[in-house]
Amino acid sequence: MQIGIVGLPFSGKSTLFQAATKMHLDPSALGKAEAHHAIVKIPDPRLDKLSALFNPKSTVYATIEFVDVVGLKKGESGSTQFTTNFFSNVKTNDALVQVVRAFTNDAVPHPDGTVDAERDIASFETEFIIADLSIIETRLERLRKQLQKSQEAQMKAELPVLEQSHQVLDGEKPLREAEFSREEMQVLKTYQLLSLKPMLIAVNFDESQQREAEDLVGRVAARKEGNNTKVVSFFGKIDLEMSELPAEEARAFMDEYGIKESALDTLIREAYALLGLQSFFTVGEDECRAWTIRKGATAQEAAGVIHSDFVSKFIRAEVVGYDDFMAHGGSFPRVKEAGLWRLEGKEYPVKDGDILSIRHS
Repeated sequence: MQIGIVGLPFSGKSTLFQAATKMHLDPSALGKAEAHHAIVKIPDPRLDKLSALFNPKSTVYATIEFVDVVGLKKGESGSTQFTTNFFSNVKTNDALVQVVRAFTNDAVPHPDGTVDAERDIASFETEFIIADLSIIETRLERLRKQLQKSQEAQMKAELPVLEQSHQVLDGEKPLREAEFSREEMQVLKTYQLLSLKPMLIAVNFDESQQREAEDLVGRVAARKEGNNTKVVSFFGKIDLEMSELPAEEARAFMDEYGIKESALDTLIREAYALLGLQSFFTVGEDECRAWTIRKGATAQEAAGVIHSDFVSKFIRAEVVGYDDFMAHGGSFPRVKEAGLWRLEGKEYPVKDGDILSIRHS
């Protein structure tokens, strides 16, 4: 899973990238043409407790990749240009974090002259919609010509999906706010449309704006939150300082400023929610491991995440919920006695926190 962090120049996107990944960049590297990548272990207290019980040879956390996306630059007029390079870099991301500036700093001028978070959010949305409209219109023109020569079933099925998408975009709405079936989403995903990607809007405040933060985020959320869109606040300078501290000192730092969770925890929690993801576990003396799957995935699909051969060779899944397991002392014999250790078939919908053991041929 790859999360792209985007934002206008001087919005604090590289600050958020560094705070979330604890990958501290050389100041001379900021603003360069190369994107920065970091793979981060996803903290999970449940896996920590399972590992303490089994004392395995290895503990493997689920991971997430963050990308500090580059490609935006200041144009001749002074305003920001959304370049082809930027759009190409964004297309490969599974979800986006748009960093929006709410702080003022005379030493770091806003590229558009004034600080206006709501204007900046709208600017990104408009550019993404225009880029997607261009792709959809080009494909629709070609598809309609092809359908005059051939009534291929796949093309006939694609046409109404693209026409619906064009209507949404033409109404100045991002595709992520529209309702599409799973089959329709499969059609649209082939085009890597920007406004279809789940979006986390992260508004960057300084430490003096805590009261203002709640009001602004509430106002933006009331207008923007919905299907695959979420709005949160963060305090870039504070989060970056915390990322450089040991865990205990960072917690004290958060308590002092009334911050409930770190930038990393916020990004992971919201990214998981936006992408519809969850975790399940496999445990044993050799390895305790967290695996990432989409919500609603079946036991057979979860088995395929562990090993691709398990899909065709799947027989049954032995399952117990994490909470049930821990409530019975982390003991398999006890959960079996309580009737909580179950055999499930390939269509069983795996739940967040399930502990699985796959039986296969």
